[in-house]
Amino acid sequence: MPDVKGGHSLIDVLERAAQPLRTGDDYHALISAAKTKKFVLLGEATHGTAEFYRIRAELTRRLMMAEGFDAVAVEADWPDAYRVNRFVSGRPGDTQADEALSNFQRFPTWMWRNTEVLAFITWLHAHNRDTGRFEGQKEPLGFYGLDLYSMTTSMQAVLAYLEKIDPSEAAAARARYGCFGQFITNPQAYGYAIASGRWDSCEQEVIIQLMQLQRKAGVYVEKDGAFAGNEYFSAQQNAELVRNAEEYYRAMFRGRPNTWNLRDRHMFETLEKLASHLGTRLGREARIIVWAHNSHLGNAAATDMGRRGEFNIGQLVRETYADRALHVGFSTSRGEVTAASDWDGPAEAKKIRNPLPDSYEEVFSRLEKKRFFLDLRTGGEAVDLLGDERLQRAIGVIYKAETERMSHYFYSSLPRQFDFMIHIDETKAVQPLPSFVHRRPGEMDETYPSGL
Repeated sequence: MPDVKGGHSLIDVLERAAQPLRTGDDYHALISAAKTKKFVLLGEATHGTAEFYRIRAELTRRLMMAEGFDAVAVEADWPDAYRVNRFVSGRPGDTQADEALSNFQRFPTWMWRNTEVLAFITWLHAHNRDTGRFEGQKEPLGFYGLDLYSMTTSMQAVLAYLEKIDPSEAAAARARYGCFGQFITNPQAYGYAIASGRWDSCEQEVIIQLMQLQRKAGVYVEKDGAFAGNEYFSAQQNAELVRNAEEYYRAMFRGRPNTWNLRDRHMFETLEKLASHLGTRLGREARIIVWAHNSHLGNAAATDMGRRGEFNIGQLVRETYADRALHVGFSTSRGEVTAASDWDGPAEAKKIRNPLPDSYEEVFSRLEKKRFFLDLRTGGEAVDLLGDERLQRAIGVIYKAETERMSHYFYSSLPRQFDFMIHIDETKAVQPLPSFVHRRPGEMDETYPSGL
């Protein structure tokens, strides 16, 4: 890839275009760009970099306080994140932020049980309390999950909700979910049994259960006070998740494009349903911030993913909402990252190798500015130069430095992928909270099958 185009050095052009990040005031251009947006998608280049979590939290606080955003939706299972939502909304139960994060028990626990998320939800709880949102004067600012893997946990959540509000229907739901037999706690084995012809699909049972829950929506919402609509919506989302996860586990033995697309389609549809639900409660359009990996929030059509037949949340949002959404990516060149060496391995602070030559990260590392953002919407020489495809690094919860090119790089066109790119040249590993990993048999890790 040439370093000179049109007589100008790539580095000189980028140096002029890069906007330094030194203080909180330097985020003004990003905040301003979000003023008219329905969704702001904040990515990350790894699942274990402290600065990415910290910057997303800072941007989210500002968007909520100054621009009226209503919630953050994250790359996490719905029932685990909903426990956090109850805490930040002042519902009875957990009294401390650490307790509210206790449902995150499966590898990788550090992805949400870390000091940066703890600080953010502590702030969100206090902000809701101090602005009268606990007392119902305003809708609480929320924290929600988008992901797909908690099939067994979501079944349990549906049953727990129905036991409280409609015990006879809970018995019927238990019978429907009983279709899974010995696989009810091992959906991965269920998928294999379907693929090998040893078990019949439970697709109809989970669809019937979702439809029954929807049919009785009016009755349920009236039964439990001001927060009831939220509790019903959560139960419905858990039933939706069971339906989509059942399909996911049946598809997982057919290969990656099927499972990746099912997962990101589910997360996109969950985001849309959440926006609709909150909009109904607010009496206006809801505005939501999303936290997930770059690979989910950038435009997949601008990457190797698109050539493999994969799409993601970012592409679906862009195609559906166009300029009503803002896509922000993150990158780093060196430092440390919290990651494991293998699935279910312990969290380690791993040294990040220097980026590969001519990758986006290596190019950015040559700038004198070491903390900056690039506005990729504006066109001009810098955006033109960055439009040529280059390698881009992606680190999930596994980091294998010895196979880095194959494991952690893909080609992309950055200006087609994101509206803004935030680069922090040297970063630190996120600090996990003390936790005990409890496997939920058969439920896949949050980042299967790609480590993202």
